[in-house]
Amino acid sequence: MMHTRTWTVEITIDEHEEERRTHAVAVLRTEARPQVRGEGTAHRAPRDREVPEIGDELATARALADLAYQLLDVTAADIEAVVHRPVFLDS
Repeated sequence: MMHTRTWTVEITIDEHEEERRTHAVAVLRTEARPQVRGEGTAHRAPRDREVPEIGDELATARALADLAYQLLDVTAADIEAVVHRPVFLDS
């Protein structure tokens, strides 16, 4: 029997022009657990042209990478609760 689940990742991007900074938050929502959240930031050097899409992409990529590591930590904790010993997951 096959079971299909849908998990949703919501990404919010804030651009702070005066600071030349873009910040992204990626939130994973599932029915099984509380949300897991990752954050990422991109900084634009003063000499760089302003291309908002690049800051959005980089901040989002970093937020998703952080989210992935947060989810690995949650998974390790879940496994530890079952096997009653420390668990180390490779990325």
